[in-house]
Amino acid sequence: MASFPDSVNENDIGKAKFIGELLVPVAPFDQKSGREAWTVAFAPNGSYFAWSQGHRIVRLIPWTKCLNSFSVDHGEEDTNALSPRHLSRQSSNGGQVVPAAGQPPEHTIDCGDIVWGLAFGSSVPEKHSRCVNIEWHRFKFGQDQLLLATGLNNGRIKIWDVYTGKLLLNLMDHTDVVRDLTFAPDGSLMLVSASRDKTLRVWDLKDDGNMVKVLRGHQNWVYCSSFSPDSSILCSVGAGKSVFLWNMDKFTLIRKLEGHHHDVVSCEFSPDGALLATASYDTRVIVWDHHKATVLLELGHLFPPPSPIFAGGANDRWVRSVSFCPDGRHIASVTDDR
Repeated sequence: MASFPDSVNENDIGKAKFIGELLVPVAPFDQKSGREAWTVAFAPNGSYFAWSQGHRIVRLIPWTKCLNSFSVDHGEEDTNALSPRHLSRQSSNGGQVVPAAGQPPEHTIDCGDIVWGLAFGSSVPEKHSRCVNIEWHRFKFGQDQLLLATGLNNGRIKIWDVYTGKLLLNLMDHTDVVRDLTFAPDGSLMLVSASRDKTLRVWDLKDDGNMVKVLRGHQNWVYCSSFSPDSSILCSVGAGKSVFLWNMDKFTLIRKLEGHHHDVVSCEFSPDGALLATASYDTRVIVWDHHKATVLLELGHLFPPPSPIFAGGANDRWVRSVSFCPDGRHIASVTDDR
């Protein structure tokens, strides 16, 4: 069980303010959608928020609009949540909402099937650590191109233009649910998909979405994958105890990290690439030195730590997701213990 750092007062965590909520509009999608919030994603530049609102519908919302609705004055919460009234305006042009002057447009996208994964891809590198030569063939994209990839229940991946809401590519090769999507952060628009068909697939969107490589090694469903900040390493995890590290220049397996006692379902590199965090149903988050394949820290949701037999089975402390703070000093986890 990890203690909170000195800079965090554990007693203050309970004082976190509820500042607003996004609500799925009741109509007109009730026949297509069960109104479940399956997954969300932020654009790398913070301009858009993508939200899977149910079985088929994804909403692309300018994040500044959300922030304006979540205005907080001197620490007091705003009781006016972002309600269906804010999110259900429509026009006759395919669901596109006419924006106010200077504001990017909203879009409502019907993906045609249950949406499991969302990922934004940008042709603007998040880090200029690798030389990227982009030559477009089918599409002539500008330097500020922003794409949204949606992974579907039927194994397809649909690529959308965020600014227009138009479908650009329909990638078909997986034979089961596309559980997770991740773009390389170097601006190359290289996309990796993780699927229940036990494979990861690498797609080159600068080459008409050509599938570059199939990464095989997982014996069961693949839940999640994550690029290192320099895009040279990919981590993948799934229904199994191993954490896979891949060389993305050669598309080869570097090593497996062993230490979890149950399925590993989430992974993320620290912003500087030095650390790797993985979350598992074994009630723990492990922080790794992935270069040396050593465990640096175990963050547990049970104290004392459970026996491997308890951790490896059904329990009420399954860790579902893990994420680094942008400063690299803190980690957030989402767990079944509420």
